[in-house]
Amino acid sequence: MNRNHSISLKQNWKAIWASTTQRSLMLAGSVVVALILSAMPFFFQSIEHRPGVQLNDYILSHVPAQDVSVYIFLVIWSMAGLTLFRAVQTPSVYVRYVWLYIVICLTRMLTISLVPLAAPAGLVELVDPLTNVFYGHTVVTKDLFYSGHTASLLTMYFCLPKKSDRVLVIFATTIVGCLLLVQHVHYTVDVLAAPIFVFLLNRILQSTIFANGKLSN
Repeated sequence: MNRNHSISLKQNWKAIWASTTQRSLMLAGSVVVALILSAMPFFFQSIEHRPGVQLNDYILSHVPAQDVSVYIFLVIWSMAGLTLFRAVQTPSVYVRYVWLYIVICLTRMLTISLVPLAAPAGLVELVDPLTNVFYGHTVVTKDLFYSGHTASLLTMYFCLPKKSDRVLVIFATTIVGCLLLVQHVHYTVDVLAAPIFVFLLNRILQSTIFANGKLSN
């Protein structure tokens, strides 16, 4: 890291910390995320024991199920690493991601509760040793509508400042969405609904908590 970059990095963090609004969003968002993550194992374990409806998915019925877990998480964690790197450089990236992630988690809990679905036919278990802790160290198959993997990736699009990064996010999201269907982890509607929810939730945040003292990337 050269001297000019180091100075710019310090200035970015000082600027966001000097703003009462942005500092409050950062701290409050971090606390809320911690609370949600601590509650997730109980929520996912509860939905796994309830009955659900298995949909007749035309696309899944024509796609042989295969285990592509390695490729799914290779893409996800590569993009997570990029986003973390950008967030260190520009802390507003972190604040935006945290709050969009919060509303995505809360709305997913709501939609999953309201739309009880059974696992797709032919599902191949998707196990990630890192995120599995938030599922209570058990394999969860009924966290379906809407796709959290797809939504979490697409969230990065609205947070990353560089156009090249956002293009990469779209590419990565498309790949993961397709691979989730190949593994029969989600129904097609779960994957297609995710971008709609993320877009609408981002618009809501833009007009509410980010309306005053708007964060700039």
